[in-house]
Amino acid sequence: MLVDFNTLPEDSRVWIYQANRSFSDKEIEEIESKLDVFLTNWAAHGSDLQAGYIIKYKRFIVIALNQNLNSATGCSIDASVQFIQQLEKEYNVDLLDKMNVSYKQGDFIAYKTLVDFKKMAKDKAVSKNTIVFNNLVNTIMEFNESWEVPASESWHSRFLS
Repeated sequence: MLVDFNTLPEDSRVWIYQANRSFSDKEIEEIESKLDVFLTNWAAHGSDLQAGYIIKYKRFIVIALNQNLNSATGCSIDASVQFIQQLEKEYNVDLLDKMNVSYKQGDFIAYKTLVDFKKMAKDKAVSKNTIVFNNLVNTIMEFNESWEVPASESWHSRFLS
């Protein structure tokens, strides 16, 4: 059952999929339409899942699930991953590779491999104050408080001296 992302409880589970490029406005429209259909029909063992989504910075798809009503099961999580894989194919974009880093450069969102990010940290091209996206957050509360943070406050800090 699709609901507005902003109406979900703060302890709702989140999954963040970062794209290796920005989506066009047309692509976002199409992806939102596909997300509407998928989440409207998303279920776990026949029970509706109350879920919502947002797309941030034309690059991040964030899906949230109110687990107070019904929890995701292995099958429902598999269905969501298959849905994301389908988006990857349709839009020729990478959404599932967790070994990449997104960070802010002014108003621009940069996307680098972890190896390149480590090298940039070593070369002081990024610092502990660089705003990074911590896609490992688990809940809406963590998403709101700890998703977009200085690198010093994220797992990225281990690469900075």
